Amino acid sequence: MAETEQPQIYLITPGDVELSTFPGVLASVLDAVPVACLRLALTSNDQDRLLRAGDALREVAHARDVPIVIDRHWQLAERLGLDGVHLLDGARQIRAARKVLGEDAIVGSYCGTSRHDGMSAGEAGADYVGFGPCAPTALGDGSFAEPELFGWWSEMIEVPVVAEGALTPELVTALAPLTDFFGMGPEIWESDDPIAALKTLAAAIL
Repeated sequence: MAETEQPQIYLITPGDVELSTFPGVLASVLDAVPVACLRLALTSNDQDRLLRAGDALREVAHARDVPIVIDRHWQLAERLGLDGVHLLDGARQIRAARKVLGEDAIVGSYCGTSRHDGMSAGEAGADYVGFGPCAPTALGDGSFAEPELFGWWSEMIEVPVVAEGALTPELVTALAPLTDFFGMGPEIWESDDPIAALKTLAAAIL
């Protein structure tokens, strides 16, 4: 994931996909709006399902020169020919994943709202750190990553940062000067028109 002056879109798949139709939908979305990276974020722990999804979505992504990483299952990333892994537990598995996947792989880490976890992940060698959600939600304890966190990070830390969760066009515009990537997922897929939803959010990156 290359860092640029203007934030880029980091597209996150739904937690469950219908493999007979989703690859086609994904292809249309990737053809419509520039995407820097795709994250396979299935909630399933069924290895066969993860392998089939990984194969199908890797073909779609790589045909468009979009790198693809997988949530959590770094042991499957190499087997599937993916570009890396997105870890969900801060710095805990970064070094182990890096040892298996190699220096060229993308190893990112979601750190919730914790500045400390983000710094620990960066020190452990994460290629990027994710914070979120970016607004209050009914999930978890209601905490969220405030703009001040992104502002501090972008000023003090060189590791690229991803803002994800509960994004709106207004939030995207406000956070655009403070982040390197926007992780967009439910905001897109819960819409009746994913392409239009993504275009609306992308247009807010000013």
